Amino acid sequence: MQATELPAVAKLFDQYRQFYEQAPDLALSQRFLHERFERGESVVLVAQVASGELVGFCQMFPSFCSVEAAPTYTLYDLFVSPPARKRGTGRLLLLAAEARAFADGRVRMDLTTARTNLKAQALYESLGWVRERIFLAYTRRVGGAAVS
Repeated sequence: MQATELPAVAKLFDQYRQFYEQAPDLALSQRFLHERFERGESVVLVAQVASGELVGFCQMFPSFCSVEAAPTYTLYDLFVSPPARKRGTGRLLLLAAEARAFADGRVRMDLTTARTNLKAQALYESLGWVRERIFLAYTRRVGGAAVS
């Protein structure tokens, strides 16, 4: 992603957050993405159609696996705008993410998705992603606030 694409990606990011039941907040989306971009804290790949419109994105955060003693990416966000779905855009974004991870020397990518997001799960599995069966994921908000 280039700095000039931030406003368009922020609109998609706001839609993504709404998909996960967050209130619309374009200013928050813009601020969050701008901070990640300025600090080099994430890698954002975009999908663009011939007209130049951005129709999807994925965002990966650098991380590490201490067990493997190697760098990884956490693919935290993947979103394709509803009118652009069922055209292979999500698949292309995932393949581009994998190529980027390999080029960046990452040994693995991890992601989580909603248990109810069966379409995404089918896509991931069709590309060779393996559902975690050994580890359980836990989360806790700082300060003890409940997580839904």
